[in-house]
Amino acid sequence: MPETEAPADGGVTKYDVEMIAVSKSYDGGAKAVDGISLRIPKASYCCLLGPSGCGKTTTLRMLAGHEDITDGDVLIHNRNVTDGAPSARGTSMMFQSYALFPHLSALDNVAFSLKIKGVGKAERQAKAMEFLTLVQMEHLAHRMPAQLSGGQQQRVALARSLITRPKVLLLDEPLSALDPFLRVLMRTELKRIQTELGITFVHVTHSQEEALALSDLVVVMSDGQIMQAGSARDVFEKPTNAFVAKFIGGHNVIAVGERTVSVRADKCRIVETVGGVNIPATVTSIEYHGSMVRILVKDEAGKEYCAQISDTRFFSDPPAVEEKVMFSWLPEDEWLLAA
Repeated sequence: MPETEAPADGGVTKYDVEMIAVSKSYDGGAKAVDGISLRIPKASYCCLLGPSGCGKTTTLRMLAGHEDITDGDVLIHNRNVTDGAPSARGTSMMFQSYALFPHLSALDNVAFSLKIKGVGKAERQAKAMEFLTLVQMEHLAHRMPAQLSGGQQQRVALARSLITRPKVLLLDEPLSALDPFLRVLMRTELKRIQTELGITFVHVTHSQEEALALSDLVVVMSDGQIMQAGSARDVFEKPTNAFVAKFIGGHNVIAVGERTVSVRADKCRIVETVGGVNIPATVTSIEYHGSMVRILVKDEAGKEYCAQISDTRFFSDPPAVEEKVMFSWLPEDEWLLAA
């Protein structure tokens, strides 16, 4: 396994990254990031998740030192790097575009930072081959970027970012340019490599599925603020507010009396449940997703709800679009949301 840099404090640090009341304002006073505080535990896979314009990429760029911080502090392994240059932070950033040098082979792309540092050719190429092996690209070491697929280019870019032995690796939507099959394959590889190396990855994404699949820590952002930070399971099962429930997907946000609750779509049914909550509704859409069928309904007031049921259950008595049904759930499946 390639060697990674040990923490300067001998491994005592509890958090790899700390952001303390960090803000970013632009001319005119507009805030891209508004006083966020975040602690990322050691050797974690953290995903910053949110819609376009929520501040997640600006947050990543402030961690990297590519964006000045207006207020607050950033600590990497307990060292304040708020005003430090990108090269002095112990971070490495993998950009969305991969930005490989087109005139250099995969091997020389990965070895380039070591060449800049004056490392001899034989040593830097041996180290580069070690990291290409980590990302399963050693057999294509001498190909040029134009001869590589998008997924292969991504692996080379990842190896190039890791060869600097960062304390924290920053990834800006690294999977967005890949086709769906390759995206699933590469997220598995990213998690494997992060676990193998034992360093923190901070990964920006707008994909809920990606964040839930990868993360030890999911950070949901909106309008420059953190809406919720927690494990993937906690964020999915216990959203703190209506925004998180709606954005994370798979939830219905429903007003029940004076309360606003979230009910997971897979806990809902479109037939009457004895002892449950029942809303008369009309089926508006049916989507087959293999092992699961997604059914959209609309109540008499025009509000839409979603139920997800197994394909076996669906095909045992399939409803039709425009059919009148009863949208139902059990009270114990409600999760109370903050006002």
